[in-house]
Amino acid sequence: FACLCIVGSHDCFLQNTLHVTVAGTVGTWWFSRLEATSFCSRAVLDSFLRSVIFSFGSICLGSLIVAIVEATRDILDAIRHRGDSVLLCCAECFLKCIEMLVEYFNTWAFVFVGVYGYSFVDAGRNVVRLFRARGWTAIITDSLVDNVLFLVSLGVGLITGVIASIVANSKGMLFGNEAGTLAIPFIIGLVIGFVLTSVAMSVVSSAVNTVIVCYAEAPNEFQTSHPELSNEMRTSWRQAWPLDFKY
Repeated sequence: FACLCIVGSHDCFLQNTLHVTVAGTVGTWWFSRLEATSFCSRAVLDSFLRSVIFSFGSICLGSLIVAIVEATRDILDAIRHRGDSVLLCCAECFLKCIEMLVEYFNTWAFVFVGVYGYSFVDAGRNVVRLFRARGWTAIITDSLVDNVLFLVSLGVGLITGVIASIVANSKGMLFGNEAGTLAIPFIIGLVIGFVLTSVAMSVVSSAVNTVIVCYAEAPNEFQTSHPELSNEMRTSWRQAWPLDFKY
């Protein structure tokens, strides 16, 4: 159980560190335009250092919670396969629901950690308070950004797989029979393309989530720093959510 927690928390830690770093960078661009003018600006390094130094405990706590839930669910799944029972199946389903809720909660809480430097508990409390006060539950529920980014990653993976198969065939590489010669390079290319694109798209996802939180928390600052973008965003959101968006 401890090993599963360590492996799971390690994976979550890397993802959450990236998430908090991106949130901090976007937050700097939101409130202080001149400090984040390019990809190589000082804001990127400063956000990363804040993530691994000042927000290290919050990232570890959120990652550990997810890892414990995932490890517990995996153990229950292994036990259920040895001797199936209704109670074990229900418990596994219940833990899966908890895992989804925790990951959803972490997504928004880590934005507050990256932007404001709050502790994990305070960040979670503030994000719940913010969305309740703004009445933005429908807006964040209707967000299709992650679905679109997943399709982009899948599309790139498929293209990479096809290219890998073509290259392997042109070079005369053999992997068993004819089917294996086409399938194995395709699968390898698909996995590599999907994973690398997913990492890149996770930066976009974190940036979008940070923009949503910052726009709910500080729309006036956005209007001051980026008036043209603020006007375009306000117009678009009013058209998409005329009842929920009241700025």
